[in-house]
Amino acid sequence: MTGRPGDASRVSHRPASARELLDVLGRTAPGLDVETDVGRRAQYAYDASNYRVPPLAVSFPRSAGDVRAVVRACHELGIPVTARGGGTSMAGNAVGPGVVLDFSRHMRRVLDLDPRTRTARVEAGVVLDDLRALAAREGLTFGPDPSSHSRCTLGGMIGNDACGNRSVRHGRTSAHVESLEIVTADGVLAYAERGGLRAADPADDERIAQLEKDLRRLVEENLAPIRTELGRIPRQVSGYQLQHLLPERGFDVPRALVGTEGTCVLVAGATVRLVPQPSATALLVLGYDDVVAAAEDVPEILNWSPTAVEGMDEAIVGTMRARRGPGSVTGLPDGRAWLYVELDDDVGDGGAPDVTAAVAARARDLLGVLRSRGRLVAGRVVESDAERRSLWRVREDGAGLAARLVDGGESWPGWEDAAVEPANLAAYLRDFRALLAAHRLGGVLYGHFGAGCVHVRIDFDWSTDGGRAAARRFLREAARLVTGHGGTLSGEHGDGRARGELLEVMYGRRMLELFAAVKQVFDPVGLLNPGVIVAPAPLDADLALDTPPGARAWPTLTLFPQDSDGFAGAVRRCVGVGRCRSSAGGVMCPSYRATRDERDSTRGRARVLQEMLRGETVTDGWRSREVRDALDLCLSCKACSTDCPTGVDMATYKAEFLHRHYRGRPRPRAHYSLGWLPAAARVATLAAGPVNALLRGPAGRLLARLGGIAPQRRLPAFAPRKSLRAALAATPPGVREPEAVLFIDSFTAAFRPGVAAAISRVLAAAGVPATPQAGLCCGLTWISTGQLAVARRIMARTVARLDGGPHAGLPIVVPEPSCAAALAHDLPRLLGTEAAERVARRVHTLTAALDELASPGWEPPPLPGRVVLQTHCHEYAQFPGHRPRDLLRRLGVREVAEAEGCCGLAGNFGFEAQHYDTSMAVADLALRPKLDEMRDGVVVADGFGCATQVEHLGADRGIAALHLAELLDPGPETQTDTTAERKAGS
Repeated sequence: MTGRPGDASRVSHRPASARELLDVLGRTAPGLDVETDVGRRAQYAYDASNYRVPPLAVSFPRSAGDVRAVVRACHELGIPVTARGGGTSMAGNAVGPGVVLDFSRHMRRVLDLDPRTRTARVEAGVVLDDLRALAAREGLTFGPDPSSHSRCTLGGMIGNDACGNRSVRHGRTSAHVESLEIVTADGVLAYAERGGLRAADPADDERIAQLEKDLRRLVEENLAPIRTELGRIPRQVSGYQLQHLLPERGFDVPRALVGTEGTCVLVAGATVRLVPQPSATALLVLGYDDVVAAAEDVPEILNWSPTAVEGMDEAIVGTMRARRGPGSVTGLPDGRAWLYVELDDDVGDGGAPDVTAAVAARARDLLGVLRSRGRLVAGRVVESDAERRSLWRVREDGAGLAARLVDGGESWPGWEDAAVEPANLAAYLRDFRALLAAHRLGGVLYGHFGAGCVHVRIDFDWSTDGGRAAARRFLREAARLVTGHGGTLSGEHGDGRARGELLEVMYGRRMLELFAAVKQVFDPVGLLNPGVIVAPAPLDADLALDTPPGARAWPTLTLFPQDSDGFAGAVRRCVGVGRCRSSAGGVMCPSYRATRDERDSTRGRARVLQEMLRGETVTDGWRSREVRDALDLCLSCKACSTDCPTGVDMATYKAEFLHRHYRGRPRPRAHYSLGWLPAAARVATLAAGPVNALLRGPAGRLLARLGGIAPQRRLPAFAPRKSLRAALAATPPGVREPEAVLFIDSFTAAFRPGVAAAISRVLAAAGVPATPQAGLCCGLTWISTGQLAVARRIMARTVARLDGGPHAGLPIVVPEPSCAAALAHDLPRLLGTEAAERVARRVHTLTAALDELASPGWEPPPLPGRVVLQTHCHEYAQFPGHRPRDLLRRLGVREVAEAEGCCGLAGNFGFEAQHYDTSMAVADLALRPKLDEMRDGVVVADGFGCATQVEHLGADRGIAALHLAELLDPGPETQTDTTAERKAGS
């Protein structure tokens, strides 16, 4: 055997500039998408790990030919290459100093799916959920299912040898790979198949044959250590999995390349095996006093052939409930740690007359056995599909929820992937918790307990020299501990930059030399993902929290009370888990779903902001054009504040940035025309008729163009001031003292005063008579355009009125959800007073008011059988325990067809000329399809912007939206004819 540890990566790379790279690619691959701007480099300097490595360039290949062209150019220039899928690596194996190849943007196709052979041929960037959705049509699925399944790619799973929640049944990705389409370090396209390697081009036969010959020689020279040191436990992912190259395993090259983390070859595509979907499953949730007690029962549970045995502790659950409301976690039994156990019909239940009942009966039998063992605090079989979804989401968001807990504490990866034999899990956890205590560290535990794999995020201090030294000492001891229990450093995340240095604790020198020799065969110059596995970088090098000396303070107008260091801590909430890159589920992030560009994801924006705070790549602070451009397509929908597991609130960050960026400078025209809309509306409603006539004519079109408003938009008509007075006069007289304040927001007052009257009647009928409060504003439009000083003045006046007088303690009901969100969320953050806090706590949307305040015996008038619902994003984000969908179902609407996502208008965003196309692309994701499916029923959209978008999309079919109050209005004799027709669904 030749080679020493590190030979392949110690070759000096000739420094090459981005300009040289672009010149070479311009000659050899014209049209290839390669970007080198500061903003793009900032977005790709991070993954979901502790590390920051700004790349030289980022490329977005569209084919294996593009990958080959980039690698050949990099080989010529000596530039390192790092492959990247969803960018969710927690070990630091998706960042690198050279060219980062993002496969996820364009190479995301399923090329073929054969239900007969149960195989699929995919490009490396295909998202797992997209493959599973296609496979499900044939009753099939891909077995491994990481918690990041909504955004992780098959290429990334192959790079790490990912497993997931159901690895007890389906094992690792390597068990499901038939063949790989690869590109070698010198740019040769080839195929890795069981039995060897094959060149795609006959001209490369000799090169590939020599590579295979050298690989076979290394295996023959090292049969004994390969057989004794590798593949000892099911989750042994650390290092290279060379046991698959043994003669008795058929020299299975693709399986050996799985888990090499892009250090040996680049994977451009794969043929993978699929498995049948179960016809029935049962979920058993078990509560324990702690995770050790839970682990003690795992061996017994495995005797029942479960598909999944997942564990987590109480810190994750508490954070979920605090962030998304108490109702976000339902169905958990008593306990401080829990196991999820899933059983299916794959053990002989298929012959039972009722397979579902048979699986559920088996779950109950298991529950009885576990109760008899004495460790279980409580347990139950979860019958409700809604509860199952809620519970699984808690587990799947574990990494993010554990990163920023409800008390504000931060925790980090680094030792988040160790694994032991399941039979040793309890003993390992007991010793591991003692090790944490000895080092005065805290850890949030969760993981795949049925496979012996423990994920833990630890409150390391990576930002100081002392903290880094302490973390290094702990990690060395943790490595010795897990290997002493016969375990592995990494169970599915790979070694990456986090654990490569620790491989010497797990393996002897001969095995490390073999890993280096294998790397040398595939990558003799050491260009592929350097610093990972072979010749690893120090585990405390390139840390994102290792901030440069002299970092400046960042005072802000907005307060961040849950972040100890203000704006910097708030921006640091993004740890890269990437839920914002999901294409379904929740609302975040509408702009990413429309463009599929990392720049337009919540994560991409947060990373550019983090670089701004560092001041190294983004050097001009609040004046940065790169940050401005990254924030440009943020719709300020606020969905990330609830959908992001760590609670990133990009709308608030954007408002603060715009406030600072444009301070003392001219703003975009729409900031004046739309940002000052409430003030303009107060004037316009005094002469609504002439103003509307003006706006409908040529002068109006000219004014719209001068105001930066999209010409495709029809400006909404102002309501005469007397319409609001008439609406308020028509509110039912209270039979007793008012029990709520009806806050007439600017949009309701200016454009749909009838909604105010409808809400007043609904509240009165529900036993909550309300006194109207007009003439106040929440400041929303100034906030969304970053005019925070103006917003504060307006808010201060509003608080002074609402916090005083005879109705100061009453609930405040706001017709417009975005205004309610501004009062509940932005008000205390911008004013920072006790009065603002008191007012914020009183704010309700109509849905929240009916949920919390309505009399028990209240019943609405007859409702239609079907409602198409567009929930306002701000209501979704800021009032998570009060969903209009749930209220409508509870009130008797049989079918609520909810457009699950942003409508695309998003306040001023969709009216701005430069954002119109994105606005409509977002509408195409959810709202337009729901409207296109309409055959009967009504549309409900409480947000004025949502209703405006509905009207814009459905104008040719006469589709318009009702406010929920108009649907529930008990006084049809007071409604306009148009409202009555829409309510009837005609």
